[in-house]
Amino acid sequence: MTAASVSLRRKITAASLTGAAFAVLLGIVVPDPFGEFPAAPGGFWNAFTLSVPVYMMYSFPVILLFGVPASLLADFLSARLSRRLKKPTAEPVISGVLHAVFGLVALGSGMAAALIGFTADRLLRKRQEHSWSGALKSLGMPAFVWLFFMFIVYLKELPGDLPALLQTVNLYCN
Repeated sequence: MTAASVSLRRKITAASLTGAAFAVLLGIVVPDPFGEFPAAPGGFWNAFTLSVPVYMMYSFPVILLFGVPASLLADFLSARLSRRLKKPTAEPVISGVLHAVFGLVALGSGMAAALIGFTADRLLRKRQEHSWSGALKSLGMPAFVWLFFMFIVYLKELPGDLPALLQTVNLYCN
């Protein structure tokens, strides 16, 4: 088992956690992606539950497909630079700065996602076991968060659609 393989599995797990956390946090900070803050009672909750699945659909693929290789590169460069400077304690700081710089590709929200991913990866480094099955299972976390919020959206829309749904069921039962 090579160090690069262990690192890749850890990065995939970190990306899964980052995707879920980023979508929820962005939904809290920017509940309406069109810039209007919901003023109606319950408007924040409605906007939040509608925006999280949308944010998840667009951010998670980018975090996984761009963030994982960028994070691997940031860790590689920071390890080499800290060895060259003969300051091994500078490696986490250099890595964090490189994560933030790579996150700037997507401006402020990209930097926020990169720093969340950096934090998740640093926390996951404390665990010794990083298996492929664990990395693949972690991909279920963003899917679960997406399904959870879509279920909430469905439940909110159900009372308005219930009469038509019951009428359709009666047609098939009679």
